[in-house]
Amino acid sequence: MGHASDDALSRSSGSVSSRSTKSSRKPLFGEIESVTSLSSGSVASVCNIILSGSSAFTRFWLSDNCRDSLLSCFDKSDSANFRLVCHDFGVRAAATLFEDVNVTFKSSTFTKPARIAALERVGHHVRTFAFNLPHSAQTFLPPLVDPSTGEERVLTYVPQVPGTEPVKTKEPKFGSWELADLVIKQYPPLFHAATNVPSFVRAFSAMPFLKHVKVSCPGQDVSERDRRSVVDYALVSLRIAIERAHLLALHSLTLSPIHPAGLFYLKPMLNYGTTPGSGRRWAQIQRLSIQLDSFKVDGKASRDHLKVVHTYLRCFSPSLTHCSFRWNGRRGLDPFTLDTEACIQPEATEHPLARSRRIAPLRFPKLQNMELENAAMDAVQISSFLTRHRRTIADVMFENVHLRSGTWDDALAPLTQISGNDEWKKKQEEVMDVPIMYSPVDPEPIKVNCLPVPSQQPQRARMSFGRLFMGGKGVTLPPKPKEQPKQQPKQQPKAGAEHMRKLLKTSVFSWR
Repeated sequence: MGHASDDALSRSSGSVSSRSTKSSRKPLFGEIESVTSLSSGSVASVCNIILSGSSAFTRFWLSDNCRDSLLSCFDKSDSANFRLVCHDFGVRAAATLFEDVNVTFKSSTFTKPARIAALERVGHHVRTFAFNLPHSAQTFLPPLVDPSTGEERVLTYVPQVPGTEPVKTKEPKFGSWELADLVIKQYPPLFHAATNVPSFVRAFSAMPFLKHVKVSCPGQDVSERDRRSVVDYALVSLRIAIERAHLLALHSLTLSPIHPAGLFYLKPMLNYGTTPGSGRRWAQIQRLSIQLDSFKVDGKASRDHLKVVHTYLRCFSPSLTHCSFRWNGRRGLDPFTLDTEACIQPEATEHPLARSRRIAPLRFPKLQNMELENAAMDAVQISSFLTRHRRTIADVMFENVHLRSGTWDDALAPLTQISGNDEWKKKQEEVMDVPIMYSPVDPEPIKVNCLPVPSQQPQRARMSFGRLFMGGKGVTLPPKPKEQPKQQPKQQPKAGAEHMRKLLKTSVFSWR
């Protein structure tokens, strides 16, 4: 299951289906049989390998630092084969092999009993779980058509969330039994696997020490942006599973990439299957990274997408310490200051009650690091954001950011006002791509004319402020290193003579 376990699972899942199979089966995930189920000869071989005659190897293997350093150098496939050597190797190498699990969602990913049983055996080692579900022809959902009348039917989806009390009467998952029968006949198995919420909950419950969840949904076509697909239903099940499982160690979330509607289905407020305690799990997230597919800002649909982005970030604002946002494709608006954009404000033709509900600005009381890439914004938006978070923020990076109005001096002016000096400018980094051209062995002197650099705004800048905002007392710069005496460069031989010497040394003839 995943790049850390797909190979091990594919070699073993075909020969194992239940505990009642023969003892000669090949275990899932390269699991080793327990010592009690092995023969006396197998036990002896295991003991001979672990308790080898080499005391140096025994000390090396029983040292946690040495063993972890060795296992970190192994490839995933080598680690899977390494676990098959003996029982002790299998137990101690499992933590490294299954620390990162990468899953590409299929119809049997969470529904096959053998896979879930294997995940329950090694799930306590998983720390990072990557969920991949790319948009494709298999994820596209055509309209439901009534075969008797030829009319399109509207799909009403009610997630079947497992509860603590047993349900006596089973309700249809799609509104009515007639509609459920149409869904079974017309929709692919991948859709039914994506709406199987109990299987998602069981899978995530098997990973109690999970720290980082990665979600990747690439490849959505622009023409399908306003239609639901299998990916959207899978994201609903994924969100419910994270909320229902006891993931007390979860602190990081990465959405890379994600389509605009994906944020809506991952939103823990007023959504499918949400409860009053749904936000409790998401309040643990301290690191959030989003790569969102960009869209053209025109019309009501794009305004709704921007409101979803603003609402989604608001759900995590109280606990975030690190936040990274990147637009894929064309430049997008600044997601942290959408309250200042005119395109997202209520229109004059709307109801007076709707016009009175203006969008409140985002506030991150614990934010320390912020990264923004491929965006277009005003200098006043940057300055207001820095002023609003002056007491906590320590590192800011803008990459491929275009200023629609103002200059970078205007945007970063609050830094001087807060600190009382310009020391922060010494920590600013500007990064650019410099081409490198390799010269021939015997170069001829060529006169190179330096072209004037056009005065334009930097596209990438990183500011590390450190303790700049702590009370407005500025920063304490480290002492400058002492200057070392300059050494005279050694005289190098001429390029032509050195090239001829190398040619003679590598020749097939013997030169004497």
